[in-house]
Amino acid sequence: MSSSPWTATDPALAGIRDSLIQTLRGYGRVAVAYSGGIDSTVVARAAFEALGDAAVAVTAVSESLAQGELEEAESLAKQIGIRHRLIRTEEFADPNYLRNNSDRCYFCKSELYGRLSGLLGELGVDVIASGANTDDRGEHRPGMRAAGENGVRHPLQECELGKDAVRALAKAWGLPTWDKPATPCLSSRIAYGEAVTPERVRMIDEAEAWLRRQGLRLLRVRYHKNDMARIEVPLDELAKLAAEPVRSELVKVFRDLGFKFVALDLEGFRSGSLNGLIPLESLLVAPTARR
Repeated sequence: MSSSPWTATDPALAGIRDSLIQTLRGYGRVAVAYSGGIDSTVVARAAFEALGDAAVAVTAVSESLAQGELEEAESLAKQIGIRHRLIRTEEFADPNYLRNNSDRCYFCKSELYGRLSGLLGELGVDVIASGANTDDRGEHRPGMRAAGENGVRHPLQECELGKDAVRALAKAWGLPTWDKPATPCLSSRIAYGEAVTPERVRMIDEAEAWLRRQGLRLLRVRYHKNDMARIEVPLDELAKLAAEPVRSELVKVFRDLGFKFVALDLEGFRSGSLNGLIPLESLLVAPTARR
């Protein structure tokens, strides 16, 4: 993780904070699409600073949410003081999502933002805000198309804030997750073309939870064809997992969860490593909705 160029008392950071708050204030009443991750948490905090009870944080609950994430999101929302609402999303009922092509995230975000758009009146808000930051630009993110179709605003991008600035703001605001690793949804661990199923995301969730209990913090368990688990951890953690008795216990645990093969990736942890399997032509063509 890169170190932030700002400190909590840096005047530049105060300017960034004020710009973000002012931007959100200009939205009117706001619903923040709030996962509990660092980006959406900072947007939720800024929205509450800007708008008070005219802001609400909305968390989607489905099988793709890793264990512990909902509880952490609830705790952070309570610390911030913002209204918090849970909604059930049904992306697992969409065959386009389950098919797990390279545009899977489009259908997930369409489900989320579509439901949020239908709740604007009930929530008493005018605008949906996301936690997308400038570091997300240029990455393979089909969900941004769904955001555009539903009029979602991206205050961090509008203020030209990247991950370092977001973490600095979170630290200055005393948010305990300021250095939390990114936690994308469990379905993102499944190789494109392999169907997303509740059973597979459960296997991944339990496997990652076991690794965290071994003291690991930065990790992914990727699901590949024929029930193969490919484990990504930082390079300096590889030897720990390969040494006995951890190796034997790891294999047993993963086999009991349903994995037939267990592999350690010698390249180490890489965020978004499955994107390297996407054909170039798929990255150049916008996803087509097939509802």
